[in-house]
Formats: sequence, C-alpha cells, structure tokens
Amino acid sequence: MTKEEAYLRIIALRKELNNHNKLYYVEVQPVISDFEFDTLLKELQNLESQFPEFYDENSPSQRVGNDINVEFNQREHKYPMLSLGNTYNEGELRDFDNRVKKALGEPYTYVCELKYDGVSISLTYINGKLEYGITRGDGTKGDDVTANVRTIKSIPLVLSGIGYPSEFEIRGEIFLPRPVFEQLNEEKLKAGEAPYANPRNTAAGTLKLQNSSQVAKRKLDCFLYYIPAENTPTVSHYENLMMAKTWGFKVPDYTKRCNSIEEVLEFIHHWDLQRKTLPFDTDGIVIKVDNISQQQNLGFTAKEPRWAIAYKYQTERAETQLLSIDYQVGRTGAVTPVANLAPVQLAGTTVKRASLHNADQIALLDIRLGDWVYVEKGGEIIPKIVGVNIEKRNGTGSPLIYISQCPECGTPLIRATGEAAHYCPNDEGCPPQIKGKMEYFVSRAAMDINCAEATIDLLYRNGLLNNVSDFYSLKKEQVLKLDRFAEKSAENLIKSIEDSKKVPFPRVLSALGIRYVGETVAKKLAQYFKSMEALKAASVEQLLEVEEIGDRIAQSLVEYFNTPKHIAIIKALEDAGVQLKLSDEETKTFSEKLTGYTFVITGTYKHNSRDQMKTLVEKHDGKISSGVSAKTTYLLAGEKPGPDKIQKAQKLGVKIISEDEFLKLIE
Repeated sequence: MTKEEAYLRIIALRKELNNHNKLYYVEVQPVISDFEFDTLLKELQNLESQFPEFYDENSPSQRVGNDINVEFNQREHKYPMLSLGNTYNEGELRDFDNRVKKALGEPYTYVCELKYDGVSISLTYINGKLEYGITRGDGTKGDDVTANVRTIKSIPLVLSGIGYPSEFEIRGEIFLPRPVFEQLNEEKLKAGEAPYANPRNTAAGTLKLQNSSQVAKRKLDCFLYYIPAENTPTVSHYENLMMAKTWGFKVPDYTKRCNSIEEVLEFIHHWDLQRKTLPFDTDGIVIKVDNISQQQNLGFTAKEPRWAIAYKYQTERAETQLLSIDYQVGRTGAVTPVANLAPVQLAGTTVKRASLHNADQIALLDIRLGDWVYVEKGGEIIPKIVGVNIEKRNGTGSPLIYISQCPECGTPLIRATGEAAHYCPNDEGCPPQIKGKMEYFVSRAAMDINCAEATIDLLYRNGLLNNVSDFYSLKKEQVLKLDRFAEKSAENLIKSIEDSKKVPFPRVLSALGIRYVGETVAKKLAQYFKSMEALKAASVEQLLEVEEIGDRIAQSLVEYFNTPKHIAIIKALEDAGVQLKLSDEETKTFSEKLTGYTFVITGTYKHNSRDQMKTLVEKHDGKISSGVSAKTTYLLAGEKPGPDKIQKAQKLGVKIISEDEFLKLIE
C-alpha cells in the first residue's frame, strides 16, 4: 500500500468509526456488531502504526467511546475509566499471557469474569453511603446519573458489614435482565408500539431518562466487579470482590481464579455454551491479573490496562437458504425488504425471516434468490443477513432488482438524495401508511387511546376510519354494529377517545406522525411556537431558529402544513376539542426579563444542566435557537463550548456570556 492509499484509507476508517461511535454511545442505535467494529478499529490501528506520520490525537484509535448526554451534569472520574483491549482468538490470548509472564518474571494468577452486556457505571461511597453514580462518558468524566442509580434495587444505598474504606469507588455494569426485557416488549406490542431492539440499548436509554420514577419501573439490575484505588482492603482483586459482597454489593458468582492460561481457556469454553442459559446478556470473558501490585507494575497504555483483556465470543451465525423477499411498507412510507428463509435454529429460536435493510445492502451483498446466506442475531429482535456463501451458488440466480413500485398501492417509489430507503409518496392512499399513522396516533406515547391494531384494521375496512381525526367522530352505535364489539367494549373505546382530548399539545403534535417529528422534536416545537396555529404559519427560516431543527425537519413541516388534507385534519381535531396549544400553566413565565432576547446555548454548565438552562431562558420569556445568526442576542457559553459557534458569534458581533453572567441577567 502506498503512502497516499494508506492516508485515504485512514481518513475513511476514522470517519466510519466516528460515526459508529456516535451511533453506539450517543444515540444508542448501533448498526454493526462489536466484531465488525473491532475489525475496523484494528485495521486503523495497524495502518496508523505503519504510517506514524498520519498520527491524529482525535483519531478513534486514541479515545474511548463517548456516551455523555449533555442533559445531565458531568462529573470527573477520580480514576480514568479505560476500555479493555479485545481479542477474538486464543492465539492472541496466549500472546497476552506471554507479555504478562515476560513483564512480571514471577508467578501470577488470573481472575476470569463474564463480560456483561450493559452500561458501565462508577459508584462512589463515603462513610458507607452512596454519594454519586457516574457513567463512563469519555473515560475522564461522565454523566452524573445518581438519581436514576438510586432506583436500582441491587445497588445498596447504605453498606452493611465491616471493613469498607471511608471513601472508595466501585465499578460495575447496569443491565436489563432478559425476562424483564421480554415483559417490556410484550407491553409495547400490546400498546401497538415498536418493540425495544435489545436489552443493552434499553438499559442505556433507561439510565438516561430524565424521570427517575420511570427508571424505577424498568427494573434495572447491576453487577459490581472492580474496586479501583490505592488503598484496597486486600492486595487481591478477587478477595476485594468477595469482601464487597459482604458489604451488600451484588458481586456475580460467575467469577473464578485461574492459575494458568489453560485454566482460562477452559473457563472460556465452558461459558461459550452455558452463557446461553443465563437470564442476562453476556458477550465474552474478561481476564485480569489478580494481584494489585502486579497490576500496578504492568501499568497502562494510553487507552487500556496492560493487566487485563477481554475475550469476545463471535456473534452467533447460522447458514440457511433465501427463499423469497417481501417488501413491507411502514407508516412513513419507508419500504423495507425482509428475507424469507428456510427455518434455521439460531440463538435458541427458530429463524424464518431476516432484515435486508435497503437496496444498498442488497447490492453490497450481491444477494440472489436461492442463495445460501449467513444470518446473525446478536441482540436484535429481527435477525439480519450478513453474507452469502458464494461457493454454494449454482449459477442459476441473477442479481436482484429492487422494486420500483409500492407493493401495496402500486405508486412509483422515490428515493431522496442522501437517503438509503425507498419511499412510497402516496401517504393518503396507501393502506399500510394510513393504518400505520392511526396505530401510531393511538399509541401510549402519543394519544394513549385504547385501540388495538386489529380494531383499527376493522374500523378502516368498514369505512369508519380514514385518517386520525375520524376517531373523534366515531359513535358507539356505529361501533356496536361491528364484529367483536359488545356494549362494554364499545363504551370503553369511546371513553378512551374522549379522554385523549386532555393529552397535552406536544404529544398531539408528535401523534400526527409528521416525518422526522418525533417526541423530542415535537416538545421543542411546541415550547417555541406555543400553538399549532403559530407552527402552521412558520416559514422555513423561522423553523430553523428553533434549537436542533435543521433543514430536513423544517422542509418536512412546511410540506405537511401546505397539504390541504392535513389542514383539514388539524381543523377537525380542533373542532373535536383536542389540545392544539400549550396550557396557561405550561406557558406561565417567571418574568419578562428576557422578552425579545434569543439565546444559543453551547457547552456544559456548573450550576445547571443544559435542559435547566433552556427552561430558565423560556420561563423568563426568552427564546432558544439552534444556530448563531444575526438575530442572536447572546451566545450562552459554558465549559468546552462549540468552537464553530464561538467563531461565528465573534464574526457576527454576538455577545458571548457565561453561566454566571446569565444568572445575573435573570436575578
């Protein structure tokens, strides 16, 4: 590989890995497996090692993934929370053992632990009481999620036993047990909502909820497995864990001391099979040198300890034959190809269908009907096809041509520039889109109407529902004429519809199913414009003034409100008494000190979270904008502000103020 080729590949890998880091740690929506990520990272590390002139301190190889959520206050870690080096084969594990042997030159033992698939947490106790809990974040500081941690019953708030230090930190993994995850998904499906993707994502999302009472309902659990400190109770990592168990910590029983690398490998082989019977997810084994003095002698690299390594199991994979492909149309019109497979056993279940994602994925795999394909499940609900066994291809199949018309209504499909999915634009006449919008409208997070998917289908087929506003013209007498309805069930449906008129405006806005306008965006729009009437009249430029609203969302809103049928639906909802503006209580302000002022917020703050700062601006009658412009009154800059915003504010002459200066403004 030439120097120029290496440079181009390094740049491409950094860009790809940064994107996957964001999807995994920030958005909690990973799209590739850990193995695929680690393979890309290892390629980057090798290239950077061969071509040191392309070193960049901001390369993904030089940092730990970042899960900081700026809605929480951040707190520094007393001891950095580093990642572990990963290996997927026994040869590299033996290399690790040889490095330890050579560096120490004396006898040593290992401690083997399961690698739990959850969210890393650091807990600090002072005088036997829980002081705070911090996520890993960027390794040097993380989100202070103490309020949410306190809801997890397996984490002691006050320690028992004797012998614990007056102040110490203990680390572990917060996770969602499989039975709890399955129960949550059953409830989601009954409510007509999309199921959660997997326990790890759900645990991560739960820990970032702003309402700790909602966290408590999720029944998170926590295993503790490491005490980082200079003055640990003993010189043995294993013995420290056993002591921590006597203090009330949930230290897992799946831990073993091993006297040789051969015993470590036996442990790995044992749990490769047995882990499938556990009530929680685990994706590997962590191997640590037991003696803490030896750990300190081995030390650390810039990113990871030299005394520990993670052996990760390969994602489960099965081979089966592709029989056919169905194309499903969602409520937004997005068309998703789904493969029908010859039934095959994978991760304890029989798999018959797998996602193919989009046309690009089909082309990338060069997949053909009749192919023998590799299927992986990992933590996903729907398995995915990850490859084709070319050796079994008999030469009769031809490359698949992606459909050009909607499989439900025949409308020509469109594909927007820069998007992977194909869409059916016939949102007013395509049955799955019509019913999908109504299913979303009644869901618990939206209007919370007690109306199941089958009921919507029945009402739609009988001509009683054609759009979401039709719910409010339903009469009990009409419903009683349909199969499956008796007096009581008809009354319950009508009452549930009537109760939904009390649902606040932000949820109503989200319930409309406007493309790109989910729950969070709807809240921001409602807080900014206060009413549907003002939102309808907003131009693209005015919409872009709202924090976190970009061109794509703004254009989608303008297109929605320029459609006569949508305006008719909103008018019908208004006539029915649905809440289309914020209540007096929601719009009540503390003062008018910031009337006419527009703020842009950047960085993190000492006294308040970002959300609290936004609320303070709005409660004093100010406005929040996403980007700095000539209309911006102040750029409110906390710690580590965005350099682009600072630069633009200076260029436009926008005044930059600190958190303390802002608080003086509203005194």
